[in-house]
Amino acid sequence: MLASLSDERLPETVPVIEFLGCRTPDAWVTRAMAEIPILLLDHASLELRAAQQAQKLIRRYGAASSRRSSADASGFGLLNKMSRLAREELRHFEQVIAILEKRRIAYRPVSASRYAAALHAHVRPLEPDRLLDTLIVGAFIEARSCERFYCLWLSLESAEPELARFYGSLLRSEARHFLDYLRLGETLAGESMAERAEFFRQRERELVLGTDPEIRLHSGVPAESIVEVSSETR
Repeated sequence: MLASLSDERLPETVPVIEFLGCRTPDAWVTRAMAEIPILLLDHASLELRAAQQAQKLIRRYGAASSRRSSADASGFGLLNKMSRLAREELRHFEQVIAILEKRRIAYRPVSASRYAAALHAHVRPLEPDRLLDTLIVGAFIEARSCERFYCLWLSLESAEPELARFYGSLLRSEARHFLDYLRLGETLAGESMAERAEFFRQRERELVLGTDPEIRLHSGVPAESIVEVSSETR
């Protein structure tokens, strides 16, 4: 059974596990430990895409956001939060690239898991629902990243302490990104998004506990390892 995210060393991560609908199955962790190079390559791609997503939100919604009344504290909230997030994600991309270089792993694109695309497929097409759903999806992606980094941090502590420290160093920023997406959505909506978040929570849970043919940072259980999934994760 995987350790709880309620680690006294990292109180910022506690809301993450409360938000997610399930923990990562042990079978994913076992496979990930055996394929660190591909996981690092996928991680680099994910950090780059996360920065691009934040920039996309600025381009699409920044002008409308800044025109909100100056009395509304959320007026520039999207611009500021997404700009900061994009910078941090690019910094993380640079850090992963440095690890790849040190390990002499050539940087190359790898196929993405179905995870993000499957979640975005449920985003409603009309505004303002489109923006609110996109922010909820962003919150789940960041929360799952945080939870997966936690799994890697614990699992790598003995075998690869340097890499473990790297993943441990990302936890606080990922937890903050998750809250930034969620709080921004609630501020813009002007009401709780709990019902819509629950819809995506169930979809996200299905993806995490489902099977995938390849190991990726956000993939489900490796197909050949499905029999190893503990009933405790369900």
